[in-house]
Amino acid sequence: MNLSPPPRPRTYWLTGLSGAGKTTIARRFSAILAKSAIPLMILDGDKMRQGLCRDLGFTEADRSENTRRIAEVARLLNSQGMHVICASISPLQKDRTCAKNILDGFDFFEVFVSTPITTCAARDTKGLYARARSGELKGLTGIDAPYEEPECPDLNFNTEILSLDEILASLTDHFTSKLTSKCS
Repeated sequence: MNLSPPPRPRTYWLTGLSGAGKTTIARRFSAILAKSAIPLMILDGDKMRQGLCRDLGFTEADRSENTRRIAEVARLLNSQGMHVICASISPLQKDRTCAKNILDGFDFFEVFVSTPITTCAARDTKGLYARARSGELKGLTGIDAPYEEPECPDLNFNTEILSLDEILASLTDHFTSKLTSKCS
């Protein structure tokens, strides 16, 4: 399938708890778009914390700054004609709103990967939930640090209900549409 990109660069901001499936969705969606030679970059929250954001901790201020930096990089990429998929917990609504404002002038879509915490904890690919429950890890989003569900996400995917293929089909349909954010 050869996809036609939308006229303006888009940023898909995938938010959700650790283990929700954000990175998996981002990678698979990127692979679909790459087949049509669509210029694209994934900004993964974990990777950003290993480089550009490695000086940040997990205080509320540091989490806000992490989200802001990711949004600034997305803006730079959008300004160069690249589409961006951000996979970042970005736990606070005010920070996601800030990201949307930073990306003003480009198409920004908030995607809530709304997987329940019980499913995320069962996956626990990084061992974070087990460490948090044992007291070894403090400040895990959804356990002892807040996660504010999006107020008005453009897309909402519960990976407990929808298959990855269903999610990717919906994202692909959305990407090729002329839609704008429903929460502008």
